[in-house]
Amino acid sequence: MNVIDIHALTKKYRGNKAIHHLTLQIEENKITGLIGRNGAGKTTLLKMMAGFIKPSSGSVAVFGRNPFNNIQVSANMISIDDKMIFPTALNLAEVLKGAESFYPNWNKELAEGLFQYFTLDPKKYHNELSKGMKSTFNLIIGIASRCALTILDEPTSGMDSAVRKDFYRAILKDYIEYPRTIIMSSHLLSEVEDILEDILLIKDGQLKLHKPVEEMKELAIGLRGKTELIDQLIKDKEVIHRKSVGVAVSYVVVENTFLPARLEEAKDQGIELLPVSADDLCIYLTNKTVGGIDDVFSKH
Repeated sequence: MNVIDIHALTKKYRGNKAIHHLTLQIEENKITGLIGRNGAGKTTLLKMMAGFIKPSSGSVAVFGRNPFNNIQVSANMISIDDKMIFPTALNLAEVLKGAESFYPNWNKELAEGLFQYFTLDPKKYHNELSKGMKSTFNLIIGIASRCALTILDEPTSGMDSAVRKDFYRAILKDYIEYPRTIIMSSHLLSEVEDILEDILLIKDGQLKLHKPVEEMKELAIGLRGKTELIDQLIKDKEVIHRKSVGVAVSYVVVENTFLPARLEEAKDQGIELLPVSADDLCIYLTNKTVGGIDDVFSKH
């Protein structure tokens, strides 16, 4: 069953397309990573999924309904980001108590356990917290609510590395105990890769790819060797990334559609066959140029 169905979705701001003709589906009970560079359209897409803004054209359905100002969708969904605000008249303990009455699947014990683990002061107010502590409190709400659809937009903003790792583990452990659909946006795929099942990569508001993490790891191959031999090997391939690594030596990344015998032949010629991590592949696919930063210097 699909929790989210999007068809030909477009969102314009002053004539500029933040999301452009995007079509995709997200299945229930999966952790999907929404990956893209800053400005790629991640937040705009998530806000349309959450029903906070209307599309310019196309459609988005959540639980089979238009999410915009929809109480049925809102009752089964939570959206967490670093711009969340809470009533300034309530301290953190009172906010948690209020959340318990609002979310039917609220796990009080988990919320209190995380609150104590991260040493939050119950008498503090949300607007008094540092950026990292605000993100910590927001994520406690997001995890403990156990909503059928949980949207996390750059949820660990401002946290230090140790706290981020703890939260990724907390998300995974609670997901295993209580499966639901979680969409987490990030530009740090290397940190979240281990808890994701699917990767949704967008570039300039357009869908670049949507695949299981395991397929991503096998999608591309790195080749390093004499430029002349590399060029012959990849003459019918689309180059994802390329750079010079020495005199007449190149490193290229291409989609791995080679026959095994052809790769063995390449090895015999002295070409190195190298794995390409999902994180590196996402970086290469969202670069403006095939050579990345090296292309700037090659023109001078």
